[in-house]
Amino acid sequence: MFIKYAAYHITGSVALYSDALESIVNVVTAVAALVAIRIGAKPADDDHPFGHHKAEYFSAVLEGVLIVLAALLIFREVWFAFQQPRHLNAPLVGMAINAVSTMLNAGWCLVLIRLGRQWRSPALVADGWHLYTDVITSVGVLVGLGLVVLTGWAVLDPVMGAVVAANILWAGWKVVRESVDGLMDKAASTELETEIRAVISGHAQGAIEFHDLRTRAAGQAIFIEFHMVVPAAMSVADSHEICDRVEEALRREIAGARIVIHVEPEEKAKNEGVAVL
Repeated sequence: MFIKYAAYHITGSVALYSDALESIVNVVTAVAALVAIRIGAKPADDDHPFGHHKAEYFSAVLEGVLIVLAALLIFREVWFAFQQPRHLNAPLVGMAINAVSTMLNAGWCLVLIRLGRQWRSPALVADGWHLYTDVITSVGVLVGLGLVVLTGWAVLDPVMGAVVAANILWAGWKVVRESVDGLMDKAASTELETEIRAVISGHAQGAIEFHDLRTRAAGQAIFIEFHMVVPAAMSVADSHEICDRVEEALRREIAGARIVIHVEPEEKAKNEGVAVL
């Protein structure tokens, strides 16, 4: 943040101002993400028996809102710059300083996105993509300022600032949309549900079929519910043993799995569920 602000302070560039403003949002949202991750990692308690996983989605929504706010502030500065074009001071020095912060952000966003996906953390992934958009816009800003230096067209500076604002506005919308999906208990991805079905089918020997599979993602947790059909004459102990075997396999193969199984006798079979291998 300070590196980018220094670049703006030296040059007076609207494009660099927009980049610096987004970095301020980066810092605020990173703190919010840290708080949300700490809350989301708390174990379930009497008031929150399903855990605190959704706290991360609130952080991601906040991040999206702040990104949109930053874009609106940039548009405001762009409007003033169009009305009164500015002369850039030491643009090459400002570009060099901004390039340093861009390289730092590029490395950090890759780390955040990789670990966020590995840990299924919406807050980390959102923060990583936010930094990624920052890297893209920073590269665009450097290109735009380079054109200003080569052509002498000062109007390209606010134009580049407007492009940056539009880009981060789109990024903010995507972050909010994905976070709202999480708060609305969106089902796990098709690929993950296919993997879940394969795990159940491969470890439920003794059962007949399973059906009515439902999933939802909440931060790092994946809630899995389904009905398992067993022979009517099977004892409670035997059906419970099958459930234990399936639950153990799901927890081993699906990180963060929270499983609920409803056992039914064979007359409840729908003949449209997934047969047990």
